[in-house]
Amino acid sequence: MSDPELSEYFLLFTEIGILEQLSRVRLEACLPAGFVQSQFAVLNHLARIGAGQTPGALARAFQVPKTSMTHSLSILERHGLIERAPHPADRRSALIHLTDRGQQFRVEVLERLARDMARLAHSFPVEEITRLRAELEDLRRFLDQDRSANPTQGE
Repeated sequence: MSDPELSEYFLLFTEIGILEQLSRVRLEACLPAGFVQSQFAVLNHLARIGAGQTPGALARAFQVPKTSMTHSLSILERHGLIERAPHPADRRSALIHLTDRGQQFRVEVLERLARDMARLAHSFPVEEITRLRAELEDLRRFLDQDRSANPTQGE
């Protein structure tokens, strides 16, 4: 791969990183005091997946240490946004579920965030966002599958 081609890949990931930072700040401005993006991401993940997830599975999905995920889950549980249920096949583990209160919390945050999205829509039509999202999903799927094939990742 030539240097100019390689530079384009680095620039893409630089842009994605900057977008993550900017979107995190916008999201956290819509969260109640004391909550951060990573906690909301867990609620969003549980809403998207639907079924209960173990703390270990959540940690792997977010690529964070299990202790970090346990801390986030404790905060969410303390606020009644998630609940732990016994794992039917593994008595040492639990399944994490979104509560009705957690679902409502998520909806309220998304409603507040919708004001920002309306401003974004003035500059970027939904058709353009849909196309861009599909391309980014393809990239995400590749990277997600490739992480298990990449022996140097996580060292």
